[in-house]
Amino acid sequence: MCTTCGCGAGEVRIEGHGPKDGAVPGPEGGHGEVARRDPHDHHDHEAVSHRHAHHRHHHDGAHQGHGGSDLHYGTGPARSHAPGLSQSRMVEIETAILAKNDRYAAANRQRFAEQGILALNLVSSPGSGKTTLLVRTIERLSERRPPVPIAVIEGDQETANDADRIRATGVPALQVNTGKGCHLDAHMVGHALDHLQPADHAILFIENVGNLVCPAAFDLGEAAKVAILSVTEGEDKPLKYPDMFAAAEIVLLNKVDLAPHCDVDLALFEENIGRVNPAARVLMLSARTGEGMEGWIDWLMERRDDLLGERLARLEAERAAILAALGEG
Repeated sequence: MCTTCGCGAGEVRIEGHGPKDGAVPGPEGGHGEVARRDPHDHHDHEAVSHRHAHHRHHHDGAHQGHGGSDLHYGTGPARSHAPGLSQSRMVEIETAILAKNDRYAAANRQRFAEQGILALNLVSSPGSGKTTLLVRTIERLSERRPPVPIAVIEGDQETANDADRIRATGVPALQVNTGKGCHLDAHMVGHALDHLQPADHAILFIENVGNLVCPAAFDLGEAAKVAILSVTEGEDKPLKYPDMFAAAEIVLLNKVDLAPHCDVDLALFEENIGRVNPAARVLMLSARTGEGMEGWIDWLMERRDDLLGERLARLEAERAAILAALGEG
């Protein structure tokens, strides 16, 4: 469930493994079932007592914007608004949801560390070219010797179209359909891992649901969020959706081959990303033409080498500790 949009009432399906009796399979150490309640079914006392509060002129957390008649719902403690819920109640709900998600994310992260898996959370709006970029990335990584093991988790509300495109490359992929849900969460990813079983030392690409809002808040256990932005979306997207770009370690500005036809300012794209996240690395590329793809592949291999180096150091330290303990014995 997302407190921003109230998603989570729809079914979540992992290719042939649908929910039963309103429950969703997911990771709880072992993967049990977690029931989901309709987010629009407000039965708690506070929600009932405030059900019609949104008809008043002053909403919780709403303030007039710069234009005088504009409304801004992001100034309260919850930085959002939901009819029938106070700001304090929204903060309480979101804190509980994210705390539970963080526990699942920690379990995923431990699993990735144990297997030496580089997990990347690919986030963007619909139509940015995520899947095309992923296909081209797989093709280039498959050409390396030795080939890099790859696995993909695909998130969409419906269809297995993107997973089918990935599987056509020969790489294992698993589709997670979220129904009405607008993002993947760590619970879904943990359950998907049980079915996908990515190889040790693999790069795991998690292609999130196309959405520049909710996926920013949900840690999946990934090593990094990779934000993908198309030049056709406009230079102001990082300013309009700052949480997503602030959470990203790297931003890929895709479809630069279309820049001459879109009357866009590539320097302004980079400047606005820097205003939101000065630490983010920005790479300009075109998945269609291949321009700039080497920089992205180099970043992937550097990130993977760093992770494997850290894993080797950790294993050597554990080995030394065991030998020391045996010597003392």
